[in-house]
Amino acid sequence: MRQLIKRILMLEDKMTIEYLEDNLDVLCIAIPELKAEVGFTHHNPWHIYDVWHHTEVALTHSNHDFETRLALLLHDIGKPYCYQEEGGRRHFKGHAQKSAEMVTRILQRFGFIESEIDRITWLVLNHATPIDVNKINKYNIEKYKKLLHIQYCDCKAYNPEKTEEVIAKLDVTKAQIEKIEKSFKEKDER
Repeated sequence: MRQLIKRILMLEDKMTIEYLEDNLDVLCIAIPELKAEVGFTHHNPWHIYDVWHHTEVALTHSNHDFETRLALLLHDIGKPYCYQEEGGRRHFKGHAQKSAEMVTRILQRFGFIESEIDRITWLVLNHATPIDVNKINKYNIEKYKKLLHIQYCDCKAYNPEKTEEVIAKLDVTKAQIEKIEKSFKEKDER
């Protein structure tokens, strides 16, 4: 199953909604937990798509990297299992934690090794958490750059009326990470 998922996620350089829709049945056979996302509406002003379509749109913005795409495929898998209704609006408190727990079990089922599970689960767990650039060092900067990319992809699948402020914050974080990375390179050159 791992190879099947990798093949689906990596076959196309650029993901499209049509491609993902064509492969939805196979994805749901491999990862039955995805079925709960299909048609599961957010009922939230930040989102205009159901959870599955949100995931599809996020994937269309992804780079051609397997861990990134797998994390995006699974980043909201816990939403249908941890939502709260309040005044006709859904809230998803704890969805990243629930998704990370589910992702760990899914990846174990597929035979991923512990280090792979840790990396992908960390991306899922932190996909909605602002990046603390003070935690970045030269050993983990690539991990944070990947997380930032996932956050951009996720944001681009929000309600367009809500994304401007989030994109602006992500742009600030990106500039900070680039500055940190530049300082690491300068130190290495000395």
